[in-house]
Amino acid sequence: MASAHTSLVGSVDDEPVRERLIRSAMELLADAGPSELKVRTITDRAGVSTITIYHHFGGLQELLREVVIRGYADLRTALLAASAARMNPGARLFAMALTTHEVARRNAHLYDMMFGLSTRGTYRYVASTDRMSSEGFGPAYAVLAATCEDLARTGVSPIAGEQMAAELWSLVHGFVTLEISGQFADFTDPVATILQPMAVNHFVGMGYPRDLSVAGAKQAVRWWKRRQQSQP
Repeated sequence: MASAHTSLVGSVDDEPVRERLIRSAMELLADAGPSELKVRTITDRAGVSTITIYHHFGGLQELLREVVIRGYADLRTALLAASAARMNPGARLFAMALTTHEVARRNAHLYDMMFGLSTRGTYRYVASTDRMSSEGFGPAYAVLAATCEDLARTGVSPIAGEQMAAELWSLVHGFVTLEISGQFADFTDPVATILQPMAVNHFVGMGYPRDLSVAGAKQAVRWWKRRQQSQP
């Protein structure tokens, strides 16, 4: 362990200490939940001394803020992959719903923390509004909003892109939050039996033809399954 503590600013096993701390905190969230997010448990997992958190971040809360920002960056990356798929805007929006669900399921506690739902004892994450706008949820949401604008420009719905984005995010986030908290445990496949038909019905309510909405959802599911199979 001594070699792991030789430098506060260098690397451990060729990985920058700052990155290792962020990754270790994210892994702890996934494996054990927010109750284990302590200076000692994070640094033990990272293989560094406790002082490194204070040196690189200033304290635990600042480190967790970086973890949340990294979570938003991962969400944005997933949404960008869906937005770049060779599908019409409606199908791409379905694909974004599936990738959001995937990100949330991969680390449910992190997803909770990103949206201010998780607690660790008396600690509750409080986002920095300015930074979250520029580096947090804002850039991820902008990907969704841009695709909604693409759909609005097709003229298939009278709803403006900005309104469409707010409605669709509320729909998907609501489903994801309920699903990862276990509220749909009695459903064999909540995505197929709840999210997909709910999204189709919402698109139809926005003026999107039902046949196109159903076809777009099926196309997005095929894209998502191919993406799953191609990932290591």
